[in-house]
Amino acid sequence: MRAMLLDLPGAPLRLATLPDPIPGPGELRIRVAACGVCRTDLHVVDGELPPGPLPIVPGHEIVGRVDAIGAGVAGFAIGQRVGVGWLGRACGRCPYCLEGRENLCDAPLFTGYTRHGGYATHAVADARFTFPLGETGDDLATAPLLCAGLIGWRSLQMAGDGRRLGLYGFGAAGHIVLQVARWQGREVFVFTRPGDDEGQAFARRLGAAWAGPSDRPAPEPLDAAILYAPVGALVPAALRAVRKGGRVVCAGIHMSDIPAFPYRWLWEEREIRSVANLTRADATGFLAVVPKARIKTRVTAYPLAEANTALADLRAGRLQGAAVLQP
Repeated sequence: MRAMLLDLPGAPLRLATLPDPIPGPGELRIRVAACGVCRTDLHVVDGELPPGPLPIVPGHEIVGRVDAIGAGVAGFAIGQRVGVGWLGRACGRCPYCLEGRENLCDAPLFTGYTRHGGYATHAVADARFTFPLGETGDDLATAPLLCAGLIGWRSLQMAGDGRRLGLYGFGAAGHIVLQVARWQGREVFVFTRPGDDEGQAFARRLGAAWAGPSDRPAPEPLDAAILYAPVGALVPAALRAVRKGGRVVCAGIHMSDIPAFPYRWLWEEREIRSVANLTRADATGFLAVVPKARIKTRVTAYPLAEANTALADLRAGRLQGAAVLQP
């Protein structure tokens, strides 16, 4: 198989030819049709997360077809269209798993971080954490749903049922969550990096009630705000934007340091919460919502060998929507 390998954090990915992987007991081998390029991949490649095993094949927004089945696997067939996300395995035995909080598992595996991912022509995945996708939807358009969509869905649930929702950062997750929130009947206020006129216009086309730069205050008090931009300085800004009893949800796996701020900005029962990973129940719930909400992802496709270019475009903020690799 061909794969893009990370040999050292901070180094460019290397195109390599590797033996085709063999699925072990309980595993599937998937021929990859598309793999989204997520900001978490950028944190892995740039060394902003604790180092995992190296070399590693990044990528955890995988859409493809089963082409080999390991021993003991039931419920899947050769040629079946499936998806794989960030949580590649949970132990099922730790206190968190036993509480139904497998996203906080003490001994997890993460696709594209602690086990090989989808920046390749083939990937092996735990069958229990592989999701049947059916035949509806384009592979490229579906790939971002497997993480940007799932983390967006979890963060939206954490934000509560408030009518006025702020989104700080408007990339892959933001443009999906905006569509879900509008389907739910909410007003959405989008904050982008200053000068991103194209991103603000894109948000308005998708139904945002307001879109502007993150250095401007919200036009009216928000019930909740979700931060997708990994910028700690936005946390105090979001706290000032939410009403009494409002909630700020930090949805990224990595964020720059949050600066000190006066207690009065947190007072009056405002909350700050973080999102950590996701559960299989999140995937089941969100994938059922996708056709009902008529979610349409905006994607820019890149050949597998141009993964470094896709990551550079994401890093520089040159994308609207999501980047997707096509092996």
